[in-house]
Amino acid sequence: MKTRRTLVAGALTAVGLLLTACGGGGSGDGGDGPVSLTFQSLSDQPAAIAATQKIVGDWNKAHPDVQVKIVQAGWDGVYDKLITQFNAGSAPDIVHYEAAGIAPFATDGFLADLTPYLSAEKRADIPKGVLDSVTVDGKVIAQPTELQSYVVFANKTQLQQAGVTIPTGASMTWDQLREIAKATTKDGKFGLGWGLSSPTAAFVALAPGFGGKYFEGTGTDAKLTAGPGEQALPQLVDAMAHQDHSILPVTLTQSGTKALAPFYAGQIAMTVQGSYQAANIAKDAPKGFDWVVLPPLAGSAGPAQAANPQTLSVNKDSAHVKEAAEFVDFFTSTENLAAINEADALIPPTTSARQALAAKLAGKNGWDAILASGEHLTSAPYLFAGKYAQWKDTVATPAYQQFLAQKIDAAGLAKQLEDGWKNVSK
Repeated sequence: MKTRRTLVAGALTAVGLLLTACGGGGSGDGGDGPVSLTFQSLSDQPAAIAATQKIVGDWNKAHPDVQVKIVQAGWDGVYDKLITQFNAGSAPDIVHYEAAGIAPFATDGFLADLTPYLSAEKRADIPKGVLDSVTVDGKVIAQPTELQSYVVFANKTQLQQAGVTIPTGASMTWDQLREIAKATTKDGKFGLGWGLSSPTAAFVALAPGFGGKYFEGTGTDAKLTAGPGEQALPQLVDAMAHQDHSILPVTLTQSGTKALAPFYAGQIAMTVQGSYQAANIAKDAPKGFDWVVLPPLAGSAGPAQAANPQTLSVNKDSAHVKEAAEFVDFFTSTENLAAINEADALIPPTTSARQALAAKLAGKNGWDAILASGEHLTSAPYLFAGKYAQWKDTVATPAYQQFLAQKIDAAGLAKQLEDGWKNVSK
């Protein structure tokens, strides 16, 4: 089977020469000077950029013989950019990305095996489900850096005015969420707003809570099933939207960020969002807005969610794999992971960093519930389904949108999801 490397190498030769001439990647050192490593970072929040710069600065100060240079990049189009860089031989030594995107590059042989550089202590510090998400063919191809979960942000005042007892404890059920949404839907206001213009990521990530897996197997051999476990959450959303009328309809076609505006305005009492939105809510919510993060959501199979961590990998063609791997290990120390995740309002992938962050931020801005949700992150079969990204964009998202608009029923949704996978994975 031809890989991305062989398929596009010829076409990219000229591009590669140009990029190399421009110094776009590679180790870049020569002669007797210090080793120079390039680190392509995707951090895009000011606080996270500053935290990344501090970590790199601390490394460079402590390692005068191995200097790391940050190459700032953005998330938009990064997959195609990396394909170009790897095939042109201009990829950075250290690659920032996410598990769902980096796995195909490992399969195609572009990434170094970090297994020899992962200490037993570090391995034991990473929950198995998270470590599985960065393991391809038995090799650790990245170290996880940041995680997000889906949580419920609630307007505490609205819940109290509706006579709702605000849930506490280790988890809350989706049935509880539905009842609270119904109780707070009144006087032109809705119980829930959920930005589901691109619903696939949320539905797939939350499916393990209902026993849903979607995929079995890997690569183009992966099989997809859209059974009861996979369809439980879309059907619940459909029932809340069209039977209970407890979801603000416009939010079903909005992005998650857009759904924050009616939350701030008191038009909705709750919103399901990625946990990182805690930082934006803390910054952007109106003065006096009393909000809380509710306990992790649990379905019939518990509060599990699929993990898709941000990652750091090492370019296999780097002239200094060992030094690059050592930098990755430094970046993922307990102290550094706590700092970068606090800056991004995300969840550290190691137990020690999560405990450090919990000790520092206990009781602040919903951090207790957000960090608690991180304890339930599990392996994500979709990460290793080769054409997942194509299926998500061209098949699943349009099918879910039709289902939530009641243009197809549950049987039609399952058929579109399963037949669509067969077509894209041929």
